[in-house]
Amino acid sequence: MDKIRVMLADDNRSMLKLMSDYLSRKENVELVAAVSDGLEIPGAVLESAPDVLVMDIIMPRQDGFMTLEKLGEDGFPVKPKVIVLTGLARDDFIVRAIQLGASYYMVKPFDLNLLYARIVEIAQAQPQSLAVEGQEEGVRESVDEQITNLFLTLGIPAHIKGYQYLREAVRMVLEDHDVINRITKELYPGIARRFDTSASKVERAMRHAIEVAWARGRLETVNQMYGYKVFKREDKPTNGEFIALVSDKIAVKKSA
Repeated sequence: MDKIRVMLADDNRSMLKLMSDYLSRKENVELVAAVSDGLEIPGAVLESAPDVLVMDIIMPRQDGFMTLEKLGEDGFPVKPKVIVLTGLARDDFIVRAIQLGASYYMVKPFDLNLLYARIVEIAQAQPQSLAVEGQEEGVRESVDEQITNLFLTLGIPAHIKGYQYLREAVRMVLEDHDVINRITKELYPGIARRFDTSASKVERAMRHAIEVAWARGRLETVNQMYGYKVFKREDKPTNGEFIALVSDKIAVKKSA
């Protein structure tokens, strides 16, 4: 029997080494590639032609959803089966992964033996439906996870500076809601000090991140998450409005 060609993609190098060492010991598995940069995944898939791609959602420069979109294009010649292996346990993320063609959605922390079993299973036959395995239901997300989930869903790339600045701004407003009323005098300068930059650069980078999100047209996905229209394509918010809206949504969820 031919070996199962497996490719791994995870920005956590320790996790990448753990999976690589484990799978390399399996006689029926050939580890053909391991990358830690999301933008490198499509090229590595073309070069190594894996049967199965095990991939995290949070990746630098190109997140897992963007990668699934790329691999799913009609003109993309290599079509590996994909196991999404991530710490993000959300129904809307699972649904999106299904729609983009993933075969399994596994949540960290996970069992290496189970991962191996799933690799063998999907390599031998196409599953009839996507399975979700990992964390127990009811596990509450941390504030950082909620911010990350929302920004990824909106399509804000994790590698741009505005992503980090907006994350920090939401954290600051959650700690002290009144700081949103002092955005130019306190919030921008506070973030600038933490990232060793200027307040004007913070403001511009945030504006750019919001413009990228609106250009990618994923607003309806976020609206579906909340069950009503949170964001409107025709009404792009200011930096302050965006930060306040995200902070309010997360604060409401924390108190629920």
